[in-house]
Amino acid sequence: MSVKIYTTPTCHWCKVAKEYFRNKEIEFEEYNVEENHEKASEMVEKSGQRSVPVIDIDGIIIIGFDKEAIDQNIIE
Repeated sequence: MSVKIYTTPTCHWCKVAKEYFRNKEIEFEEYNVEENHEKASEMVEKSGQRSVPVIDIDGIIIIGFDKEAIDQNIIE
């Protein structure tokens, strides 16, 4: 399973999402879109959104911290 999280350092829901994955012991790649403009463009291309977090679970795009959607797409 591949999990990517597009974040910014000041985003509360980004921190909540990362902690949720850590608690479930799910590895993820984090991209700080405030610093990495290439990943920011990638995030917008994938989601159509400029807000964070954007979570990509095996190509399934979840906008915001949507626990139900995350749980439905996590394969443990």
